[in-house]
Amino acid sequence: MKPVILAMALIACVAPAAPAFAAKPPVYTAPLSDVAAGGYDVVAYFTQGAPVKGDAAFSTVWKGTTWRFSSAANLAKFKASPAAYAPQYGGYCAWAVAQGYTAKGDPRNWKIVGGKLYLNYNDDVQSKWVKDIPGFIRKGDGNWPSVLGR
Repeated sequence: MKPVILAMALIACVAPAAPAFAAKPPVYTAPLSDVAAGGYDVVAYFTQGAPVKGDAAFSTVWKGTTWRFSSAANLAKFKASPAAYAPQYGGYCAWAVAQGYTAKGDPRNWKIVGGKLYLNYNDDVQSKWVKDIPGFIRKGDGNWPSVLGR
């Protein structure tokens, strides 16, 4: 009788947690990290045209993740309009989302298109993505955010 009670107690504890693992978070962070965009300053892509590492001294939490910036001015810009600066598809690889799945986005593989920031997995994937950016964005927009549940 005791093994049955123990098994039922274990199932009762684990079952509610199962759905938490069913979907990926809406913002990509590296495993065991809560820092978005690999710690890069997402505002700097727009203001400096380059990936710039953020500083923990200039950080904020948005969508449950920590975002870092290289300056107080960039932090203020992000706080005023985070959706304008955050990478599309939560920082997941734009090409992968267009294909119907998720992969990490590398902040060193980026492009601003139509005033929006997109990240790609690596140089090879980005070279595929640039061959049809409008088509991949259209597909990615159609797949987002349902790919988080796959």
